[in-house]
Amino acid sequence: MCLLFVMWKEVRTVFVAILILLTLPVLDSARAAGNPGTTAPRIGVLLVSHGSRSETWRNALLALEDRMRETILGSGRIQGLRSAFMEYNGPSIADQLKAFDEQQFTDVIIVPVFLTVSPHSFDDLPTIIGTKEDPHSVENLRIERIERYTPSARTHITSLLDFGELVRKNVLRRARSLSDRAPEEGLVLIAYGDQTFLTEWNALMDSVGRHVTGTMGMRGYAYGWCGHLVHYNPDSTTAAIERALRSAQRALVVPVLVAHDEMFQVRIIGDGIAKVRDAKTRVRYRPDAILPDEALEQWISGVVAEIAGRIRGEQAGQAAGSQ
Repeated sequence: MCLLFVMWKEVRTVFVAILILLTLPVLDSARAAGNPGTTAPRIGVLLVSHGSRSETWRNALLALEDRMRETILGSGRIQGLRSAFMEYNGPSIADQLKAFDEQQFTDVIIVPVFLTVSPHSFDDLPTIIGTKEDPHSVENLRIERIERYTPSARTHITSLLDFGELVRKNVLRRARSLSDRAPEEGLVLIAYGDQTFLTEWNALMDSVGRHVTGTMGMRGYAYGWCGHLVHYNPDSTTAAIERALRSAQRALVVPVLVAHDEMFQVRIIGDGIAKVRDAKTRVRYRPDAILPDEALEQWISGVVAEIAGRIRGEQAGQAAGSQ
C-alpha cells in the first residue's frame, strides 16, 4: 500500500491527464478496487470453519452466518458476509475470496471458527490465502485438493475462540444445565485434540476444567480426546469418565466441540459412555456443542468491529497524508 502511494505521487501528473479521458464508471471501478486516498474501504467478513461430512455440523455454521448477518452488516461498516469451509464442504475459502475480489472488496476480515491453535489455524489457513508458505502445509493441501488463492483484497485474520473467557463461560453454562448436586459431581471434557499443539490443548482443558469446577464447587475434572490424536477411539472418553468417577458419584460429560457432528457426539463419545459401568445412573451427557452461543456471536461482532475500525483509521490517515 505504501509503495503504491509513493508511485502515485511520482506519476501524478501523467495520471491526471489520463483520468480526464476516463468515463465516470471506470473511475468508480478504480476507486472501488482500493486506490489510496480515493474512497472508503470496502470490507468483507469471512467466517472460516474446518468442514465436516455431517450436514448437521455444516448447517450449524451456516446458521451462525445467518444469525450474524444483521449485526455485522447493519452498522454499515461491513459490506459483505460469507462462510467458507476448509475441507469436506463448500464453498471453499478460495471460492469465497474470489467472490470478494470480483465484487472489488479492498479488505477481508477472516474469522477462524476454530476452538484453539492447530496446524489448520497456524499453517493451513495462512498458506491457503497466500500469507504463509509452509512446505508441509502446501503438500498436504495439494494431496487433499484444497485450492490456494491469494486475493487482491488485504486479509486480516482474527484470534481464535479460546481467546478470553468465551469457552470457559460456554462450558460452565452447559455443565450447569446437567448438574443437580455439584459437590458430588465430577466434570469430564471431551475435545478433538491435536498432537502438534498438545501442550496448548492441555492448557485449554485445564483452564476450562478449573474454572467450571471451581465456580460450581464440583469434585474435580478430567478430560479426553475424540479426534485424530486418539485415532477416533471412544476409549479415551471412557478412561476420562472413569478417572472422574474415582472421586465423584456422577460424571457430567461436556463435548468441547464447535458444532454437533454425529460421528463425534453420538458415535465416539456416546460409545465411550456406553462402556462405563453403571453409565445410566452415574453419567449425565447431552450431545450438544459450543454452537449456538450468543456470547460467541457477540465476540465475533466485537473483534470484527475492532479490525474494521483499524482498517478505516489507516485509510483516513493515508487520505490525510496525501493532502
